[in-house]
Amino acid sequence: MSEDGQDDEPTPAILRAAQRLVPEVRAAREQAEAMRQTPPDLAARLTGAGLYQLYLPRSIGGPEVPPLTAFRVVETLSRADGSVGWCVMIAAAMSLNLGRLPPAVSRALAGTPPDYRAAGSARSGGAARAVPGGFRVSGRWNFASGIQNARWLYCTCNMMDGETRTPVLRALWVPREQVTILDTWQVMGMRGTGSQDFVVDDVFVPAERSVLSTALPAETTPLFHPRAWYVHLWTPSAANALGIARGAIDALKEIAATEASTMSAALLRDRPAVQAHLGEAEAIVQAARSYVCDAVGRLWRVLCAGREPSDQQIAQARLSLVHAMHESVRAVDKVFHAAGTNAIYQRLPLERAFRDVHVAVQHGAALPVYFEAAAKVMLGLRPSEPGW
Repeated sequence: MSEDGQDDEPTPAILRAAQRLVPEVRAAREQAEAMRQTPPDLAARLTGAGLYQLYLPRSIGGPEVPPLTAFRVVETLSRADGSVGWCVMIAAAMSLNLGRLPPAVSRALAGTPPDYRAAGSARSGGAARAVPGGFRVSGRWNFASGIQNARWLYCTCNMMDGETRTPVLRALWVPREQVTILDTWQVMGMRGTGSQDFVVDDVFVPAERSVLSTALPAETTPLFHPRAWYVHLWTPSAANALGIARGAIDALKEIAATEASTMSAALLRDRPAVQAHLGEAEAIVQAARSYVCDAVGRLWRVLCAGREPSDQQIAQARLSLVHAMHESVRAVDKVFHAAGTNAIYQRLPLERAFRDVHVAVQHGAALPVYFEAAAKVMLGLRPSEPGW
């Protein structure tokens, strides 16, 4: 591992594509903040590089990258701008969800060559009513990150099971042109994600373009292993938070070389307290990142060898992800306070990193209950949380 926390292993082509776009991502930060979405020109460049479909199944022409490759891509972009990294992270999750559909259906959604860009919400915001050939869908959903650049909307609906008469959750894919976007994204952080609400009003969805939340993935490669589903789904979430933290450390180093404060003419870099906070933040990020790479990497090797993962392997991987997200907040807080009042100006990236990471940790991947779930496994108990 190099001195800035990046891996020394060979760089995959898709990661090189992300690295080439970093200067453009940085240059677009202010515009994204003002527009409250990824600027269209930058979104087109990200689309052309294939970065909105990292987990798209190989069976339909997608890259289907390993989870730690997706991690490095999202981390790289998040280091430059948290909102861009977030949108790529969400898009990766959306492309993983496509693996739940039969390849013929997912191929039709993605197109040829594949250009699968989806947004949506895991929150049940609507209802699906069974009709001949499919469902009629209505409802309102929130947090549809990247919706302005999406081709498909992923909608989760409550409906009654016809046999048991119990509520079931069904996911359905609706074309972007059949939804109405509501401008609701007035927020403290992650402003550039464009995570607007959207409404679907009595739209017909063919039955094949839907799946029950309990259905096993149609794809059978290691990435879509049902027991590792949440690990792979949320590995990019940890990458987003860690990338923001790394960007905050970068920002402090830059500020420290040129800025003093109203109480002292000494540059920040020459102050022992600032040095200590920077050192602590570096150790926090490096340690959390190493835990993710170790635990997720171990699980991935088990899956690729065709073996069933153990409860402990799943627990360690999932624990590493929630831990990394909370540790990222701790690291950003340290460098933010080390910079003093220099950190509060909107013209400096440290202020944005502080806002963004405190929004990132609100994601479902960072719920504190997952610390408890991992501990249950360690104690020989069975967690009740999803995906175990």
